[in-house]
Amino acid sequence: MTKKDIVLKISEETGFKQIVVKKVVHKVFEVMLSALYKGEKIEIRNFGVFKVKRRKPRVGRNPKTNQPVPVPERKTVVFKPGLEMKQKIR
Repeated sequence: MTKKDIVLKISEETGFKQIVVKKVVHKVFEVMLSALYKGEKIEIRNFGVFKVKRRKPRVGRNPKTNQPVPVPERKTVVFKPGLEMKQKIR
């Protein structure tokens, strides 16, 4: 499902114009991205939690040459699903 699909679905179910729904959906993602950039945790009840996690530096291997390659520390976004989501997905 794409952002466009989400906008269409919400527009059909609510009766709001697609352009209005698109602005709201875009703004929601913008606010979420901004919060994650600041290192904040996003908790949406019954859906899940998004947060930024640091990956420690490590030594990887080049699969072609089998030589060790240093992999620097980096940040990544992780998602932990909420209870309601876990129950519905099963």
